[in-house]
Amino acid sequence: MQGPIIAGPTQQWPPSMIRLFKHYIPHAVLLLGLIDLALLMMAGDFAWRLRAEQLGMASGPLDDRIRPLAVFTAMILTAMIAVGVYGADALRSVRFASARLLVAISLGIIALAACESVMGSSGIWRSTFFYAMVAAGGLLVLNRLVVGGILGTSAFRRRVLVLGAGARAQRLRELAESGSAGFVIVGYVGMIEGTQVVVEEAIARSAIHNLKRHVENLGVSEVVLALEERRNALPLKDLLRIKTAGVHVNDFSSFVERETGRVDLDTVNPSWLIFSDGFSAGRSFSSAAKRVFDIVFSLILLTLTAPIILFFALLVKLGSKGPAFYRQTRVGLFGQPFDVIKLRSMREDAEANGAQWASQNDPRVTRIGSFMRKTRIDELPQAWSVLKGEMSFVGPRPERPEFVADLEEKLRYYAERHMVKPGITGWAQVNYPYGASIEDSRNKLEYDLYYVKNYTPFLDILIILQTLRVVIWHEGAR
Repeated sequence: MQGPIIAGPTQQWPPSMIRLFKHYIPHAVLLLGLIDLALLMMAGDFAWRLRAEQLGMASGPLDDRIRPLAVFTAMILTAMIAVGVYGADALRSVRFASARLLVAISLGIIALAACESVMGSSGIWRSTFFYAMVAAGGLLVLNRLVVGGILGTSAFRRRVLVLGAGARAQRLRELAESGSAGFVIVGYVGMIEGTQVVVEEAIARSAIHNLKRHVENLGVSEVVLALEERRNALPLKDLLRIKTAGVHVNDFSSFVERETGRVDLDTVNPSWLIFSDGFSAGRSFSSAAKRVFDIVFSLILLTLTAPIILFFALLVKLGSKGPAFYRQTRVGLFGQPFDVIKLRSMREDAEANGAQWASQNDPRVTRIGSFMRKTRIDELPQAWSVLKGEMSFVGPRPERPEFVADLEEKLRYYAERHMVKPGITGWAQVNYPYGASIEDSRNKLEYDLYYVKNYTPFLDILIILQTLRVVIWHEGAR
C-alpha cells in the first residue's frame, strides 16, 4: 500500500519555484522576466526622452507617460513569451535568445503600430519605436549576458537528494543532466538492500547513521522518492523527520510532472491520479469563460481570415484535383464523433487504401499543402467547429476513430483525454514535435494528461501564446 505521505491531496512545491494557477514557474525564470519588465520600461522611457529632446520639447513628468510605457512593455513582453524567449534553449544560449528577442521586439512593435492604427492613439509616439527597439534589444541581451550567466550556475538551482538507486533514479539523473533542468542532484541513497543498483555512486542507507542530518549537511532543498517498489517499503520514519525539518518531500511521478510538464505514464497509477493535486472541482466558471472566449475569437478569426481561407481554397483547386475543403470524422468530448473541416493539403486519393498516419516528407502532401501545413493555414477552417461548440481553441488534438480504438487498447488512460473538448492547438502541440505513430501518440498523451489534470484559463493563454512560437519557427510541422 502507498503511504499517505506520498499520495496526499495537497502537493508541495519547493521554495525555488512559484505555482501560478497550477502551473510551475522557476524562480530563476520569474526573476529574469521581472528584470526584463523593468528594462523594457526603461527602454521605452529612454526612447521617449530622446525623441522629445530631438523635437525640442519637454519630456514631462514620468507620471504622464506611465500608461503608454505600460502598454509598450506589456506588448513586447507578451511577444517575448509567445516566441519562446523564456524557453529552455533560449535560457541556455545567449545567441539563441538574441535571435528570438529580435523577432519578439519586432513583432511587438508591429502589433503596437497596428493597434495604434486601428484603435487610435495610446499616447505612444510612433517616432520613438525605432529608438525603443534598439534600446530594448541592447538591454535585454545585456540582461542575459549578466543575469542569465549567473542563473545558469548550479548555485541557483534547487539541490535535490534522490532516495533510490534504480532505473527511476537513473532517469532523474538524465533529466538533471539534460541542460534545461532547474535542479541539481547532490546525492543518491540506496534505500533497499538486495535490489538492483543502476546508479553506482549511490550511498547505502545502512551507511548513513542519520538521514535527516545527512540531508541538512548537503544543503538539500528537496528530497525525491524514486523507489522501484514501494509496497511495504516506504521509509516513513525517515520521510517524516525530513519533512518536519522543513525540507520538501516529493514522489517520483509528481516531481517529473512538475519538471517536465507531462504525466509520466511509466510510473503513474490510478491512486496517484486520484489523490494527487489536479482534476479539481469548480471548473464551471472557467468552462463558461472558455466558451465565451471561443465564441468571440472564432467569430473574429473567421472574419479576419476569410479572405486568406478563400485565397488558399482557390490555390488548392487550381493545384490539384478534388475539393478545396474536406471533412473528416474525429473523436471529441466524451468520445462523441464530429466532423472537422480543413483545407485539403493532400492529394484527393491520399487515403484510397484506408486511414494511415502522416509521415515526414509525406509524398501525399501537395506543394501548396506543404506550405499550408507549415504555416497552419490549413487549420483555419476549424474555427467553425469551435464556433459550433464541437471544439475549443485549446485542448488535446482530436484523433480519428480508426486510430482511437487502437490507441485506447494500447495506451493506458488514453480515454481520459476525451474528458475535455479537443482543440486546434494544445499543450502537446507546443511541447512535442509532430508525430504520427503509437510511440508519438504515447508521448503526446503524457502532455495531454497534464493539460486535462491542470487546466486553467492561465494555461490556455500560455498555450495560445506559445502556438505563435510553433508557427514562426515551424516546429513540428509536416
